[in-house]
Amino acid sequence: MSAWLESAIARGQDNSDWLAPKRAHALELLSATKWPTRKTEAWRYTPLRPIERSKAVPVENQTGLLPLAIDGLNAIELAFVNGQLDKVQLADTLPEGLTIALGSELSPEQQASALQEFSTIKPERHLFGLVNDALVNDVVIVSVEENVKIDEPVRISSLLSQGAESHTRVLVSLEAGARLTVIEDVQAQGDSLSTAFVEYNIAPKAYLEHYRFALQTGSNLAVGGCHFNLHDHAKMNSTIVAFGSELSRLDTDIIHAGEFADAKLNAMYLLDDKELFDLHATVEHAMPNGTTEENVRCIVADRARAVFNGRIHIHKDAQKTLAELNNRNLLLSDKAEINTKPELEIYADDVRCAHGATVAQIDKQALYYLQTRGVSRAKAQVMLNFGFINELIDLMPNETLAEWIRPIIRERFAQMEVM
Repeated sequence: MSAWLESAIARGQDNSDWLAPKRAHALELLSATKWPTRKTEAWRYTPLRPIERSKAVPVENQTGLLPLAIDGLNAIELAFVNGQLDKVQLADTLPEGLTIALGSELSPEQQASALQEFSTIKPERHLFGLVNDALVNDVVIVSVEENVKIDEPVRISSLLSQGAESHTRVLVSLEAGARLTVIEDVQAQGDSLSTAFVEYNIAPKAYLEHYRFALQTGSNLAVGGCHFNLHDHAKMNSTIVAFGSELSRLDTDIIHAGEFADAKLNAMYLLDDKELFDLHATVEHAMPNGTTEENVRCIVADRARAVFNGRIHIHKDAQKTLAELNNRNLLLSDKAEINTKPELEIYADDVRCAHGATVAQIDKQALYYLQTRGVSRAKAQVMLNFGFINELIDLMPNETLAEWIRPIIRERFAQMEVM
């Protein structure tokens, strides 16, 4: 076991609050967990040395940290500053049918009910999910009542100052027929370490529109997860946009716990310099008639490293399942690295499933053609790269977010030179 994990376990043991039963279970599992090495399948391409060397520490709440403004977006801001919920940034009045509360402020009966749901959607195999269980100070619970549509998105921002360590947790519950949009993002100033996990329980006929922008770069370390539980006729549409950092890892889990559930996941990440981004996505089809469409695209430049592990598991009772996984990757440098592993595990005999992955380099003839037409090499490179990603941006349901992220991605492309 690493010294860092031993320290995390010791800190978790010092905390006694309403989360004590879940915390004790997480600490028990962590005590029996081996620190991942290159021989650990789930961490084969993502060494944890940066976390072991990290000097990030928990710091007191700091003022002056505000979420990055998004032009044209009116959102309900749920901001964590160095791991603590900033109530000043939360609106005094919420739309009818929406509640946002800290678990520590609930009644004992409500806490008991929340404990029954907390950390049940996130699988126990996620090492840093258990770390989050052990070290999180409190849980923010977001609930939408039955058949209520919330027009304004809820934006969950984790804001970290220089060298800060943060552990945040949110539980989102959509009752039957409810509709909600959630935007997650992490913004860090440098040398930070964060674990940010959100669990979503999507009741029958409810709809979740979800975004996660993991745009931290540089020396920041970020490990997080988005975990979804879909009941009968529930629907979700998730978009992930990510840059790399010294170490960035995101685990997503989609559980089809009801019939006729529908899930869409589109992910795109762009890496430069010596950055690393690791996306592990698991879909569990446990019930019949479910559908999953998953598209992942990655562009890697310089000496950056990308990791993708996409697993779709069709259980024996999940007949009439339709599931597709498509992973496309683009290398801009001979020294860049992409490790992709699409997996399809089927135990039912009446399904339609497909999966595949490709790794290619930028078309040098297309690049040369644009240059012969007077387009500079840098601009031609941006044009070709943007075309590779723009298809997924066009699929984003929220046009305001799509228009906001496009120039950010263009600027990112301009920094990624074809070698």
